[in-house]
Amino acid sequence: MKTLLIDDERLARNELRRLLAVHPEIEIVGEAADAEAAREAIARLRPDLVFLDVQMPGEDGFALLESLEAPLPQVIFATAYDEFAVKAFEFNALDYLLKPVDPARLAAALGKLEAGGGAGADSGAGEPARTGRLEAHDKVFVRQGDHCWFVEVRSIRLLESEGNYTRVHFDSAQPLLFRSLNAMEERLDAKMFFRANRRQVINLEWIDTIEPWFSGGLLVQIKGGPKVELSRRQAQEFREQLSL
Repeated sequence: MKTLLIDDERLARNELRRLLAVHPEIEIVGEAADAEAAREAIARLRPDLVFLDVQMPGEDGFALLESLEAPLPQVIFATAYDEFAVKAFEFNALDYLLKPVDPARLAAALGKLEAGGGAGADSGAGEPARTGRLEAHDKVFVRQGDHCWFVEVRSIRLLESEGNYTRVHFDSAQPLLFRSLNAMEERLDAKMFFRANRRQVINLEWIDTIEPWFSGGLLVQIKGGPKVELSRRQAQEFREQLSL
């Protein structure tokens, strides 16, 4: 798994390198000491995973993530400060490690990566996370509290990230599931579901109308749902994927 280390302290990056050396599935492809260098490295190297410090010169780790276009790499925070943990999971962080990083905690974080879900991720059905791709005709069991649904995948018109949760829109229901949007997207068919922006995934079969939007973006009207904005980058990918 291609991995990028982002930390303004060289010794901290070296320590992560040492700890990750015993995990052969991790391939460290680069390092960055600030947000500007990290943006360039992410665009050039396209890592699957980043280890990210919170406090850095100039922009902090959260500002960096907010500036990135979807799809984002998975993120494990590694920082000396515990007060940012709640905010970190609002960004769908896989885990939050305190320095000095404990090898056992690091291994547990990477174990979540292998499971394909975020911290505390759950399907809402009381079952372990699965990694198989779902087809349009497949049905999934969805539960929120005392309410249960057996939903055909093609009937899901929109998924929206709400911190470490995902709100799923189908029929007249909008249950909130304790599972990250990134983890849920991994199970969806890319020919049917499209990552519109950092917070939303849309079902292409539920698009009603499309209109030009600011700065080269697109505004998509979902049947029976809201309008969803595609950023310029995602609009370009949308055109390339779906144009004749």
